[in-house]
Amino acid sequence: MQLPPADRTTSPFTGYTRAHWEAAADALLGAVEPYATEDRALYHLPSDRTSWSGRLSDGLEGYARTLLLAAFRRDEKALDRYAAGLAAGVSGVWPRIEDRGQPLVEAASIALALRLTRDLLWDRLDDAVRQRAAAWLADALTAEPWPCNWELFPVTVGGFLAEIGHEPDASRAAIDRGLQRIEQWYVGDGWYTDGDGRKYDYYNGWAMHLYPVLHAWLERDERLLELYGGRLDRHLADYARLFGGDGAPMHQGRSLTYRFATTAPLWLGALTGCTPLSPGETRRLASGALRYFLDRGAVDERGLLSLGWHGPDESVLQGYSGPASPYWASKGFLGLLLPPDHEVWTAPEEPGPAERADAVTPLGPPNWLLQSTRSDGVVRLHNHGSEDVRYDPYYTRLAYSTVTAPAPSHDNSVIVDGDPSRTGIEPLGAGEGWVASRHAAGGGARVTSVVLARGAVEVRAHLVSGAQPGTPVRVTGWSEADGVRAELLPVVGLVDDLTGVTTTGPTLFAALARLTAEPNPAPLGDLVSVRVEETGELVVRWSDGGGARVRVDGPGVEVTVVPGTG
Repeated sequence: MQLPPADRTTSPFTGYTRAHWEAAADALLGAVEPYATEDRALYHLPSDRTSWSGRLSDGLEGYARTLLLAAFRRDEKALDRYAAGLAAGVSGVWPRIEDRGQPLVEAASIALALRLTRDLLWDRLDDAVRQRAAAWLADALTAEPWPCNWELFPVTVGGFLAEIGHEPDASRAAIDRGLQRIEQWYVGDGWYTDGDGRKYDYYNGWAMHLYPVLHAWLERDERLLELYGGRLDRHLADYARLFGGDGAPMHQGRSLTYRFATTAPLWLGALTGCTPLSPGETRRLASGALRYFLDRGAVDERGLLSLGWHGPDESVLQGYSGPASPYWASKGFLGLLLPPDHEVWTAPEEPGPAERADAVTPLGPPNWLLQSTRSDGVVRLHNHGSEDVRYDPYYTRLAYSTVTAPAPSHDNSVIVDGDPSRTGIEPLGAGEGWVASRHAAGGGARVTSVVLARGAVEVRAHLVSGAQPGTPVRVTGWSEADGVRAELLPVVGLVDDLTGVTTTGPTLFAALARLTAEPNPAPLGDLVSVRVEETGELVVRWSDGGGARVRVDGPGVEVTVVPGTG
């Protein structure tokens, strides 16, 4: 991909300006054109893979997601091509929008794109085409969505149809219904779960916030914008901490092949004025993520986004991932709706949170602890409250980072009797430098876990109960990755290979862990000491004089931080 020369004056961290974003958008749009059908209604990108929705739906996905990119770019020539595809698609080529079907997802992208570019696309269409297109979209108003972020797709379609006067009553009903349904998943402090349970990941930003805030902004509804925009503003204070100093987003959750779609809520805050971030910090974080992926092979030799993370990587895919799925990365170009003279494009870049200072930050609703170090820009997420309905390595591990990926060998796990399961996660709280949870493990055991963090150092303690005496337990730490050093040292109940066995009653296991990109870090054992008192209380002392006392028992975890004295 050909991009302009780096501009280190206004963008000292990334070198990227608006011109780089425009060039990237143009290159991505140009690269997909050869794969459009002759009528331009479908985009069949080259791949051996077909999603579980089938090839026809995958082709619609290719049209809808790249149309969204053309809409943010406001590229008239490209939009003319998509206008021809729209006319063909609604004349019998596209599959109908049905209950819980993938076309419902793509209808939202199409409707949003049409709403954003009415003057360039919709208003120039023949009336007959507009009628057919509105009729095709209208099925989204009554189609049953999956009970998750899908509830917002009828909202987005309804917003456009109400604006053009098509079935206004049904459109308003769909909007009200969808917005009401997501209220049951709002848990406070800017956080939603993606449906029932505790599914916390990037969908919180690129779906649960994106669609309601955009809807309120496009409606010019001050009441709704105050509500949803206020939630976004609060969320961005946490969200900005999920990006490493190298621009990498946190490697956690599903649909990671959307890559720099992670930047969408950053731009959304700037677009609507609902953000605690300065313009320079917003652009630094967003441009950092775009550059991170472009520098690491996200675009192949044909100029196409591959199914993967850096390059192709099947481990980050789901059954719904088709050849064009990565093009929901188009959401990351939302910032192009801001005019070139907007301060988010003109202000000098400012460092992100991971570059400003070491930080250990508890996030209450998901029961996470974020640990970042300025010296190497690494961000670590200690997960004590997020899980999917099934065992999923991108939800279920104890920790994630911006520089590692979950390993098949079950990194960051407590393996009881050979079983790495971690289900039924019960949050036990998060506070100054710590977070804790309980989960179901192998053989009917329960594991109560607490991690304490300072700088790059972690103390991990696990109380295993409900297991037969003599049950083997193994503790694992960070997976290996280029350029970083992963360490795990036994301190309580474990031998050198990080294994131990349960005794009669609950058994405590503890280890020291570290993930660092520092070239010559101090020995891990010199930075913290751990002992267990006769009462069973765990005493932690940091080398700088601070410390904590931790009591782990049946009911829960009690952590007392002792600043300066240990």
